[in-house]
Amino acid sequence: MSTLPNGLISFGPNANCTLDTCPLEASILQYRPSQAASGTFIAIFASSILIQAFLGIRTRTWGFMISVLCGCCLEIAGYVGRLVIYNNPFSFGGFLAQIICITIAPVFFCAAIYVLLSQVINHVDRSLSRFKPQIFYWIFIPCDIVSLILQATGGALSCVASTEDEIQVGVDISLAGLIFQVITLVVFCALFADYLIACKRSAVWNRIPGRVKVFLSFIFLSILFITLRCVYRIVELREGYFSELFRDEPLFIGLESAVMCVAIVCLIPGHPGSVLGAGATRDRRGKSEYDSMELTTQERE
Repeated sequence: MSTLPNGLISFGPNANCTLDTCPLEASILQYRPSQAASGTFIAIFASSILIQAFLGIRTRTWGFMISVLCGCCLEIAGYVGRLVIYNNPFSFGGFLAQIICITIAPVFFCAAIYVLLSQVINHVDRSLSRFKPQIFYWIFIPCDIVSLILQATGGALSCVASTEDEIQVGVDISLAGLIFQVITLVVFCALFADYLIACKRSAVWNRIPGRVKVFLSFIFLSILFITLRCVYRIVELREGYFSELFRDEPLFIGLESAVMCVAIVCLIPGHPGSVLGAGATRDRRGKSEYDSMELTTQERE
């Protein structure tokens, strides 16, 4: 893609530059990613894998566990790519790992959270929801898949392109996927908030245990942090790979890496196992188990 004197190529599948032969400024990022930062984030996501695997196996929340583990593995692969770029800022494989894996990883965290909304509605009180719980599966999971395809396709196309214009085409496709993801997240947050407000206005809220309220709070926080991260990536990619914003490492660490670490940590107290496990019971009318518990108490009195 970028050709220097003496046949040297700084970016693309045929890149042959090294720090010994080309200036750092000729690389796509124009900096060497921090080893300490990348190592820290790898450690956080690796720890999250162990914790989520333990919680998932213990509570048998297989779908949630698999989605979160996939997201964490992609994050780790992306930061391993940044470690590769530190050693060789012209590494095409390292850049490919970073731009694709880190970009699409949050899609899997979103998928895990989207499914929870239906489960929360069934667990707390189905009658308070404006829509049937199954509708949330049918809407948000397909949207998540579309977002994943657009982001992965755009990232791949931008990396194998041979000109800046072709790279921009891939960037624009990734950008479309991110914008679509943010729209989906905003709608999801609005529906989640709407249901929580309906719960708080009803008598059932006072009968919901504190652990369930903590769970709901951290799930909501996690999805908000993911939304913040996606908004940042839209702004970052809006001007393409050759902009100052794309090459701003402190901003990347603050609004991508750190924000996603907070989001994944929120999914530990926000794990559904102890709240939406097999012990949750419902009656045939869709009333919450807390309504059933109160009715039983009143009958005894």
